[in-house]
Amino acid sequence: MKLAVEAHQLSKSYGTLKAVDGLDLAVASGIVLGFLGPNGAGKTTAIRMLTTVLAPSAGSFSVAGVPQARPEEIRRRIGVLPESAGYPERQTGEEFLRYHARLFGHSRASAEARAAALLEEVGLAERGATLVGGFSRGMRQRLGIARALVNDPEVVFLDEPTLGLDPAGQRQMLGLVRRITSERGSTVILSTHLLAEVEEVCSSVVILNRGRVVAEGTVSEIARRTAAPRRARVRVAPHLTEIAAGALPNVGEIAAVTMRPGELELTWPGEADPESMSADALRRLLDAQVPVIGFELEGGRLSDAFLAMTEAS
Repeated sequence: MKLAVEAHQLSKSYGTLKAVDGLDLAVASGIVLGFLGPNGAGKTTAIRMLTTVLAPSAGSFSVAGVPQARPEEIRRRIGVLPESAGYPERQTGEEFLRYHARLFGHSRASAEARAAALLEEVGLAERGATLVGGFSRGMRQRLGIARALVNDPEVVFLDEPTLGLDPAGQRQMLGLVRRITSERGSTVILSTHLLAEVEEVCSSVVILNRGRVVAEGTVSEIARRTAAPRRARVRVAPHLTEIAAGALPNVGEIAAVTMRPGELELTWPGEADPESMSADALRRLLDAQVPVIGFELEGGRLSDAFLAMTEAS
């Protein structure tokens, strides 16, 4: 399997403070990787090292198959949207993109064509002649993605691309992220605090805390492993609610039974096996001659996993 990003014991220290501490990464090509962690976890520092802005204190890395000893070549193969990107107020969107296309070796004619194509791709074709100073935050973020794509990068780093955007702007940005991988085949490293975004667009996740990786895998793997389902909802006929509740108190380790007319919510402690406990509960209800109208085992959520992994470290 071709790897888009590799890191081995990558570290960055500022005096006695270790911002990144022994980071190991192996990111497959053509995926969207969610890069998660609380404030101060080391995400932005790690991205700055992988994009050759910061020199690591220790360890090694490669991006798009290029080792860190060749930073100029890495820069030719990546696109970056930093967390706090700056934009020239007195340039138009088209001029901004033309300038960056020329920096990557395009002729005047091909730079114009490249700028026009990118503006179309990010939904700014009708605003290409508008000064960037008149752009909304969402428009600037889309322009920043266009800038990150000007060199047809193999790997794109997006640091908090939806920060400060309204729901419509967030939706547009996530659509762009999907198309970067599905239409271009590029790998995206998406750093964000919004877990719903990760669940929606990311195929893999890395969670950092205090400069270290505390969890990695697919979204479903992490949710399953660290946030196993602990609740179940049982629907019965309303007049049988109390009978159903009376049949359940001794079902292996049930911590609580919440009763509402026609519905019971069962809660187990974290160490219990909810699937076997659910089967036991259903048997008890059938033995008590209580027909079960509906049963739902609540699945683990990424937010539960994130909190469990970052609070425990």
